Amino acid sequence: MTSQTDSAATDSGNHSIAVQSHSLGFRWQQRQRALSFPDVTLNQGEHLFIHGASGTGKSTLLSLLAGMLQPASGQVRLLGTDLNPLSAGARDRFRADYIGVIFQQFNLVPYLSALANVTLPCQLSMPRRAAAEPDPEQEAQHLLTALAIPHDHWHQKPGRLSIGQQQRVAAARALIGAPRLILADEPTSALDTGNRDRFLELLLTLAHRRNTSVLFVSHDPSLARHFHQQIELEGPAT
Repeated sequence: MTSQTDSAATDSGNHSIAVQSHSLGFRWQQRQRALSFPDVTLNQGEHLFIHGASGTGKSTLLSLLAGMLQPASGQVRLLGTDLNPLSAGARDRFRADYIGVIFQQFNLVPYLSALANVTLPCQLSMPRRAAAEPDPEQEAQHLLTALAIPHDHWHQKPGRLSIGQQQRVAAARALIGAPRLILADEPTSALDTGNRDRFLELLLTLAHRRNTSVLFVSHDPSLARHFHQQIELEGPAT
């Protein structure tokens, strides 16, 4: 796989590094050929867009960077921590404490209200709970308001919300408790152009206010203009 990166970043020596990977490779059990990925460096507070055609390994790379998959080769460092030697449980705990993830299918808990879904990370992580201002409930309400979820929808289950509303609830859940990094896997794929752009602007504006780094994966190259950097993946299908 090859990469092409455009950066508006200043000298990385002036920033802490949120994401750094080197020589990452991954092999699915039934594949004869391993996937290889370009190196990634993302400074704290900056936003990176990873794009490429379907099957180029975008979601696989995101899962490697999140510690959900272990690489066959190479190294991943998040927020100064080397993920490779950590156990699966330790990687899960690290992700819960410091990373907000927006999944392509949202992964909202169906039996919880929108508000309870947003506060869930604070129930699972003491650092996220401690960082919620002034407390998880009020921060969740603030985020839902900022993301244009009507008050009378806050206590609705996800199944009663529109796709766009579910998407924004997932974004609020990722943002609560000031995570230092957000990883987003094709979260706008189900939206029309207008709603997609509004969602992205809101997400990145809120992230900017909190100095949160964002790594955003999509097949749509037109979104690259919203980001400080971009990487294009090319290569064999996964």
